[in-house]
Amino acid sequence: MKLGELTVNRIGFGAMRVIDNGSIWGEPSDRAKALKVLRRAVELGVNFFDTAESYGPHTSETLIAEALHPYPKGFVIGTKCGIARPRASRWDADGRPEKLKKDLEGSLKRLRLERIDLYQLHAVDPKVPFEVSLGALADMQREGKIRHIGLSNVTVRQLEHARNIVPIVSVQNRYSLGDRNSEDVLKACEKLGIVFLPWYPLGDGAVLRIQKLKDLAKKLQVTPAQVGIAWLLAKSPVMLPIPGTSSVEHLEQNVAAATLKLSADDLSLL
Repeated sequence: MKLGELTVNRIGFGAMRVIDNGSIWGEPSDRAKALKVLRRAVELGVNFFDTAESYGPHTSETLIAEALHPYPKGFVIGTKCGIARPRASRWDADGRPEKLKKDLEGSLKRLRLERIDLYQLHAVDPKVPFEVSLGALADMQREGKIRHIGLSNVTVRQLEHARNIVPIVSVQNRYSLGDRNSEDVLKACEKLGIVFLPWYPLGDGAVLRIQKLKDLAKKLQVTPAQVGIAWLLAKSPVMLPIPGTSSVEHLEQNVAAATLKLSADDLSLL
């Protein structure tokens, strides 16, 4: 599928979960294992990674570069800016231009890049005019440090507002079989040809406990996670699931979901 003018495969990798604790704070419990997962994802054909400077903070980006730099041809990294983490329990929106610029410079250094392929505003900061935050991203794009700009955690109105200021190629909102609150945003992305990245595509595990999904997985002899991911792929042509994990086994299962085709009856059941 197309992400701007870039071509990426239909299943990406969400690199938040390589930090295998609930608060996504600090280092992974097993650094070698985390690096193995990142490398295995690329071996399996995943060519889009989603991360953020706030994961760790900074840890996820550092691990990606350690595992994969110099990056293979066609490999695309999307990272995010605009979240302050004064402590493990805090995820505070901070869309001030100075914060976004500091975030970008840090991400470029940690990822060992001269330009970020996809740079996403992690959250809208109610304390900063939206156009001010977007204007800062547009300035950095003109400087050649950002290829494409994306948004995260936005409404349809905010997406429309943003598109009047700067081209937007992606939206990353919470969405899964069990959480369809961003259905209107997904439909807007379809209409506009904008990639939709569902975060928590398995509902942080909640989707896997849905009985009808479990029953279908048993009938098809696949894992519940594979059914949940296959459902997302079938839901919309602009959907780019980014399931994350700290397990090579789960990673391999998740990527294999790309080959699972659900029938019309299966989809209507879900």
